[in-house]
Amino acid sequence: MAEIVNLKRVRKDKARRERDREAEANRQRFGRTKAQKAIEKEAKNREQRSLDAKQLED
Repeated sequence: MAEIVNLKRVRKDKARRERDREAEANRQRFGRTKAQKAIEKEAKNREQRSLDAKQLED
């Protein structure tokens, strides 16, 4: 005999797996550690200061 399945539970489980897969993809795309963010911010600030120092004045 076939196993009895609750279709509502199956749909919810499938939706949960889809959300988990999407969340993992987003973590790969957007996830950075605090140290990585700080390094990027410092590099951006350093670059901006360098550009400001080279700017010509009227």
